[in-house]
This record gives sequence, structure tokens and C-alpha cells, in this order.
Amino acid sequence: MADAKGFIDAVKARRTRYQISNESPISDDRIVELVETAIHDVPSSFNSQSTRVLVLLKKEHEKLWDITKEILKTQVPDEKSFKEHTEPRINGFRGGYGTILFFEDPGPIKALQEKLPMYADKFPQWSEHTSAMHQYMLWTALTAEGFGCNLQHYNPLIDQRVANEWNVNIEWSLKGQLVFGKPTSDKLMDKTFKPLNERIFVHGK
Repeated sequence: MADAKGFIDAVKARRTRYQISNESPISDDRIVELVETAIHDVPSSFNSQSTRVLVLLKKEHEKLWDITKEILKTQVPDEKSFKEHTEPRINGFRGGYGTILFFEDPGPIKALQEKLPMYADKFPQWSEHTSAMHQYMLWTALTAEGFGCNLQHYNPLIDQRVANEWNVNIEWSLKGQLVFGKPTSDKLMDKTFKPLNERIFVHGK
């Protein structure tokens, strides 16, 4: 039987962490194993299996954020703002150990749209749900292994460069970038919660 308490504890422990280092508490093989588990076992709409991931570690991870910084420098018109805000933020991501990039392959989605036209307009939305589940699973799993993580969205600015640099199919849609590294601080950002009775409605209890 699965350890329900362990799962719930992992869900509660998952938080955004920006203060991370370029160290890893686990082996690269273990990281890849977690990614393989996500791709194999996380569900997808109509079993579309449309999620694709690119795992970048160490120098390849640093290269991604060097590319991102280079692109953003052309997008931020105020050099002072870039130096004071944008560059330090990107350097923080670069200082991690790795990044997992999440993509959705439109091929399986189009096939389902043709097969089931009644739901054609919904499949792109359900594809987003599929990607989100993979992101959440890996964020939670990496946290449980001792990493600090934060989820970024620099798409579509970096899409073409990523495709060129790592031979990624340009048709794939980049959805997010999960940055991870060994935490350097136990301090967490304050998080507020709306009342549960405004968000949960139970009937028949």
C-alpha cells in the first residue's frame, strides 16, 4: 500500500525556492529516473502521452540561462533596470544545478482532434493540464529528494534558441522551465491562503 502520509507530506513541502546552489543531493542517474517515472506514469488526456521534456544539468543548464540573459538584454530597454533587476534574477537561476524544460507535442493532440471532433476545441486545453501534472509531479519529487525548485516561463522568447541549441523539434510548444538546486537557506517566502470554505463545497456528507 502506498504511504499516503508520505505523499501528503511531500505535497505540503513543495514550495518555491529561489536560494539554491549548483550542488545536487542525489546522483544524475536518480534525477533521470524521476523524469522517466513522470513521463511513464503521470496521466495524460485520452492517454495522449504528449509531454516531452529536456533535462539540462550543470554546464548545459548554465548555457540555457546565459542564452536567456542574452535574449532578455535585447528586450529590456532600460540598461539600469536590466543590471539591477533582470540580470541578478537570471543569475540566480543560472546558479542552480539543473533545469527541466516541459514541452507539449502537438502531433498527438491533432490526431485526437481528428479522431474525436466533438472534443476538438478541448484537447489543447487538456494538453495544458497534462503538462501541469508532469510539472507538479517533478517539482514535488525533486523537493522530496532534497532540492529547492522554482518554475519559470521564459517562453516564447527562448523557444527558437532552445530548439537550435539542443535539437528540439520547433513544433513542440514550450510550457515552462523547472529550475532546481540544493537549497542554501531554509527561509521561505510568505504565503497566504484564502479560506477553504470559499474554495471547497461538499454535498452528501
